[in-house]
Amino acid sequence: MRPLRGREELDLFTRLPYGLNAELADDLATGRRRPEWMWVALRGDRLVARAAWWSRPGGGAPLVLDILDIEDDVPEPGPDRLDIAERLLRTALAAMVGDGAQPPDYSRFVPPDWREDALPRRIVEDRMAVLERTGARLFVERLRLEWRPGTPVAGPGGRLAFRPPHDSGELVSLMTSAMDGTLDAHGRADLTRMSPREAALKHYEEELALYSSPRDWWRVATLPQGEPVGFVLPAHNGYNPIIAYIAVLPGHRGNGYIDGLLAEGTRVLAEQDVPRIRASTDLGNVPMANAFRRAGYVNFEREINMTWN
Repeated sequence: MRPLRGREELDLFTRLPYGLNAELADDLATGRRRPEWMWVALRGDRLVARAAWWSRPGGGAPLVLDILDIEDDVPEPGPDRLDIAERLLRTALAAMVGDGAQPPDYSRFVPPDWREDALPRRIVEDRMAVLERTGARLFVERLRLEWRPGTPVAGPGGRLAFRPPHDSGELVSLMTSAMDGTLDAHGRADLTRMSPREAALKHYEEELALYSSPRDWWRVATLPQGEPVGFVLPAHNGYNPIIAYIAVLPGHRGNGYIDGLLAEGTRVLAEQDVPRIRASTDLGNVPMANAFRRAGYVNFEREINMTWN
């Protein structure tokens, strides 16, 4: 059990299948991953388990464990499959995180109907079981959504006007207001540890401000007299065009403004002739999931998030 010795071992690492395999070479080239963050368990020259962490380009420490795989297609899986994966994960965490420190959260993309088919369900539950052995627990399951070219985009309805935020201060202030009553699991968890403004500033500084896409894509929605009712932040995360954040302010919820906001954000990105637009929302955030469905977004995957909190 060891980390990769260098990029030349990427072919070894990708012997186990997963959708992120196609991104690994570029991730290594851009600094989102490092060979020392990519661990393998070998039996002779056979790869039997692997784990890898991701960060933003140039990040000094891993932010998320997003690959944990075990041999799934062997004719007679041995009873020690999960034991090997657990040992690999514990060995890697001891080397990378150290005793007493909280490991980065876990994320895995899974089929939208993963519970309904025996093989995908076993693949997902095996990995969750390994993580649970090390003290992790399920934090949230999320819907991954996609808008595809040719899908109609609703035109401006006349109820709302749109403009870019005046500056980062205005946006953080609006984000702070939007934390009131949020249904987002990550936002609710942040509010148990910090004030709404601290949570909003953390989200802005650690994610939104780091996107290289134009900030003039961002939109604040206002009533005709100028009062803000919400905002939508179209962006590009280095992999895909995305709806990075969308929210209606507490005093204006329940009036259907979310549809206009989402249509505006989708329109901004569609005008860039993008091949797709991605978005995510918690499985339990039914109002937001319904808004994406009405806007023509399809649920192409889910995401499992686990944490050691």
